[in-house]
Amino acid sequence: MDRFRMIFQYFQSNSESVMNGICGLLALASVKMYTCFDFSCPCLPQYNMAYGLGIMFIPAITLFLCGLILNRQSLVMLEEWRRPQGHRKKDLAVIRYMCSSIMQRAMVAPVVWIIVTLLDGKCLICAFSGSVDPEKFVGLDNASLVQVQQLLAKVPCKDDELMRNNTSRKAVSRYLRSWSQALGWSILLILIVAAFLARWLRPCFNQATLLQARHWSNYIDIEQKIFEETCCEHSRLFAHKCILHFFESMRREIKLHSFSLPREGEEAEGEECLLRGITDQDQVNKLLKMWYYEKPPLDVSQVTQR
Repeated sequence: MDRFRMIFQYFQSNSESVMNGICGLLALASVKMYTCFDFSCPCLPQYNMAYGLGIMFIPAITLFLCGLILNRQSLVMLEEWRRPQGHRKKDLAVIRYMCSSIMQRAMVAPVVWIIVTLLDGKCLICAFSGSVDPEKFVGLDNASLVQVQQLLAKVPCKDDELMRNNTSRKAVSRYLRSWSQALGWSILLILIVAAFLARWLRPCFNQATLLQARHWSNYIDIEQKIFEETCCEHSRLFAHKCILHFFESMRREIKLHSFSLPREGEEAEGEECLLRGITDQDQVNKLLKMWYYEKPPLDVSQVTQR
């Protein structure tokens, strides 16, 4: 049990590790979803393109939104961007760094989905089979326009009786699949080159600015976590005190059971120490409002008395 608690505390205190793991899981899930997905093109001129492009991009958008929802820093970044100025200025460089980090992680799974669909080629064949030039393929150049549209729309349906042994269907399918795979490999190559350049050219830029942005983005995340933990600690102790006062008439019965109550002096001392002088609802509401509208300055050498 202690080992699980240590693992949970590690992931709770390391948001980047958690998000890297979640992005990896989403990428693997996208590949697994595509392999398990039963692709069935309608083979109708007016629906092929909508179906093919929808299968390519709608799941990618869904995975992108899931990456944003699961990323805790997206909410932290929005709160930092929208919060009032207060006693602490807002650093746009930190907000840009957080936004860039969030977008990079959220784009992993959608890009994997799109690349997998392009390398497989079924979506592009379904979407653009009716857009090829029929004069390039034997058997389609002498047919009427309506017949050509019907034949091209049925290219993805290899089990159709009219297209089962049609050589033109195979030629169009190979042509579109080659373009789809070339596009998929090109996107993958561009992303790898961009990642390579970003990694190796980073030392050429100002490292101090990057370190500052990364430090304060981590600070904002950790500060929010510690504030929530402190609020939970105060809420628990505040509720404990309120319940004890409510059951003051049953104090002897409570002492006889499993509750361990402090003595009078210890109780007062603990209340003063842990409740931090915040002992009623109005004070709690005022504190929370002050935290949102008047963030304290980042200077621990000065104690602000309110």
